[in-house]
Amino acid sequence: MAYETILFEVKEHVALVTFNRPKVLNAFNTHMLHECIDAMEKCRDDEEIRVVVFRGAGDRAFSAGADIDEIKDNGPFEQLAYNRLWVDFFHMIENIRKPMIASIHGFAPGGGTELSLCCDMVIASEDAKLGLAEIKIGVIPGAGATVRLPRWVGKAKAMEILMTGDFLDAPEAHRIGLINQVVPKDQLESVTWELAQKLTQRSPLALSAAKAAVNAAAELDRDRGIEYALNEFLLLFATEDQKEGMRAFIEKRPPVFKGK
Repeated sequence: MAYETILFEVKEHVALVTFNRPKVLNAFNTHMLHECIDAMEKCRDDEEIRVVVFRGAGDRAFSAGADIDEIKDNGPFEQLAYNRLWVDFFHMIENIRKPMIASIHGFAPGGGTELSLCCDMVIASEDAKLGLAEIKIGVIPGAGATVRLPRWVGKAKAMEILMTGDFLDAPEAHRIGLINQVVPKDQLESVTWELAQKLTQRSPLALSAAKAAVNAAAELDRDRGIEYALNEFLLLFATEDQKEGMRAFIEKRPPVFKGK
């Protein structure tokens, strides 16, 4: 389908999902959330897609989060329908067993930062501004950041971020573990693409297992988390990719993984 609020492109096993409402800093309205969910279904079902990259159109923002103009007059029941879309979208980012990369430039408050917390890796340009500023407009994050953020940065720092609503610049976000790498703005696209391409050279099945095992470990106690990871590990020994990877290692050549 042709999208109106996002751009969707698949290139060399990488799906590029670009939030495309630059006039409103790529803020999410209901239509955009529906289109993002549809795009995630494509990413889930297309075996040719091995990695997903999220980015924002224009020079100013990754995404400013929710479109406040759309929701400002909502009551609780109207807002539930809107926020359920956010929850479903973020659930797909976390549970589709493919690497998800946020490539952030400019402003990324609120839902922009919440989205990054769902991704597996985050690359940010030096001008990136993250934060959860909902407290400044009389609400709190409504799609899971109050759960995810403490697991990334600990309770004390999470409380500070949530209760002040202050922005974090890219170096500080990197220092506290919210992002993997800070790069010059003119290198953001190339560095993100290099990372995505590196991941496409890995076994899709092993990447899937690694993502599932790490996410499960965040929810389970230590022993059950180890058992879960062991099961994922053992299942890989029934795959062609495992045989190819180990043969290539012995033969001292690059492996060619097929996701089988």
